[in-house]
Amino acid sequence: MGARGELFTTQIYLDNRSYFFNVKENRTGDVFLQIVESKNRDGAEADRHQIAIFADDMQKFLQGMEKSLEFVEKDRKAKQKAAKEKRAAKDAKYSRGGSDKKVYKIKSDKAVEKEEPVKKTGRIHVVSKKVALTTPETPTEN
Repeated sequence: MGARGELFTTQIYLDNRSYFFNVKENRTGDVFLQIVESKNRDGAEADRHQIAIFADDMQKFLQGMEKSLEFVEKDRKAKQKAAKEKRAAKDAKYSRGGSDKKVYKIKSDKAVEKEEPVKKTGRIHVVSKKVALTTPETPTEN
């Protein structure tokens, strides 16, 4: 048995937090899991919070944790699906069946279709044309 009744310890380090999972045994021989969160603060001592789960209650604790993880996973998937549907709806609203025409809204709320052969990237596009400069002939005085 280690210091302070520790039987097993593992650590997880994140950005500004550390989690310690300590399996301990108290003086009466009861085994429990101690979860400690240590959060770094700006130059001050770290905030430490801990909970203890006794061996008899670990299965119920694990069931609650699994239910929470399932909810988080379902919620994450639902949000991804909603974002994908929102993007698809937006694409469908502003494009007409994959054609090159785009719909632009004008202040008068009239939809105007325009052909857009050149993709505009926000940069200035300069198109130069060669123009023959001709000067009108001036009559010469004789």
